[in-house]
Amino acid sequence: MSDPIVPFPEQNLEASVDFLLNGRVRLVQPEGGYRAAIDPVFLAAITAAGDGERVLDVGTGTGAAALCLAVRVPGVAVVGLEQRADACAFARRNAALTGVADRVTVLEGDLLDPPETLGAVGFDRVMMNPPYLKAGAASMPPDDWKAAANVEGTAQLSDWVRFADRMLKPRGTLTMVHRADRIDDILHALRGRFGSLILVPLWPKPGVEAKRLLLVARKGGRAPARLTAGLTVHRAEGGYSPEAERVLRDAESLLF
Repeated sequence: MSDPIVPFPEQNLEASVDFLLNGRVRLVQPEGGYRAAIDPVFLAAITAAGDGERVLDVGTGTGAAALCLAVRVPGVAVVGLEQRADACAFARRNAALTGVADRVTVLEGDLLDPPETLGAVGFDRVMMNPPYLKAGAASMPPDDWKAAANVEGTAQLSDWVRFADRMLKPRGTLTMVHRADRIDDILHALRGRFGSLILVPLWPKPGVEAKRLLLVARKGGRAPARLTAGLTVHRAEGGYSPEAERVLRDAESLLF
């Protein structure tokens, strides 16, 4: 649900306030530009962080996944890395509106040339929602923010995974949401760095093939991969399924 349009004078544009997790997260987002949907909520739900852990959210955007995780786990500290200065401004404002600015830090920077402050930090977990489309695989959206969020730029999927490996402590965990039809690219990028995979298909509704995939992988993991039964997002007759409602409204975690 959304509030009426509100001004965002720092960026000289209009924005609206959306609510996630049944109102526990307030998310100011630009009208007409890129807007986070439910994917980052599921990403946060499968990031099984505990109190006292440090989590890096790569490509944090307006902060949806970082804020959902911080609200769900009161003792976790989250660092969001975002290339766009305008998105960073939104994410910082959203952290303040949600009341978690003391535990959610947003850094401006590129994963190919990250801020020096990240170099000495070993994170317990890294979560990411990379651009879903390869460069040249689709026409670019006219909005440059949407284009950056949806289509790979200089940093390709393998660069995102390599960066996660660099940022994680030994045996740390990577969580990701991506398109199911890019599973070959995902597995190729993980090979040699991550193992102990858990794959969670997100079925749009009963009988419909998965469009999205959640993934959990451990740095240096050696356990056999697991393909879970996944989660059905919508009921056949419409509306969210009870399992999805528990994640999207009740802030429950996804444990497999």
